[in-house]
Amino acid sequence: MISLAILISGRGSNMESILRAIKKNRIPVKPAIVISNKPDAKGLKIAHKLGVPTAIVESGGQKGGSWEYDKKLVSTLEENGVTPSNGLVCLAGFMRIMSPEFIRKYRGRILNIHPAILPSFPGLHSQRQALEYGVKYSGCTVHFVDEGVDTGPILLQAVVKVHENDTEETLSKRILRQEHKIYPEAVRLFAEGRIKTTGRKTTVAYESRPLKK
Repeated sequence: MISLAILISGRGSNMESILRAIKKNRIPVKPAIVISNKPDAKGLKIAHKLGVPTAIVESGGQKGGSWEYDKKLVSTLEENGVTPSNGLVCLAGFMRIMSPEFIRKYRGRILNIHPAILPSFPGLHSQRQALEYGVKYSGCTVHFVDEGVDTGPILLQAVVKVHENDTEETLSKRILRQEHKIYPEAVRLFAEGRIKTTGRKTTVAYESRPLKK
């Protein structure tokens, strides 16, 4: 069985949606550990209430992309049974860029969710970017993590219509509701071995209904 680690920096609402789906036996993975780089992250309490072990690996002033920091992550992951051979690492609002060394070590086993239809509007403040650009539709994307910023192979996407009176806050809330649907679904597909990646293209084999909330 896949051993799952979820990395957070804040409340971890996507973490919660994944863990609740696991608790309902909708995703065949073992929730091994939730790790935060911030000791006051609210998601740590949520994970604890759901019976999932937690750990804090503080940044200590080390910049994003630092292998010195990520080596500590790797140690914590491996201590909790999340290895490059049997693990899956989900970034859920983890506000750090992963180092190339970490990505190489867990290549093909790191997922992230981004609040835009990639490749449009990568990076920070995607909803604001979408509104300023005047798009009619936005949404969210689950993708594998590579050495770029939001550039890895795309797994799942959900589309959200942009309303004329939308603000960054209102659009973000509607996109977040879709994030809570497609991220657990992506984890399930990975755990069931239904994803095939060839270069940048991913193929999903559906043999049953997609996961429902």
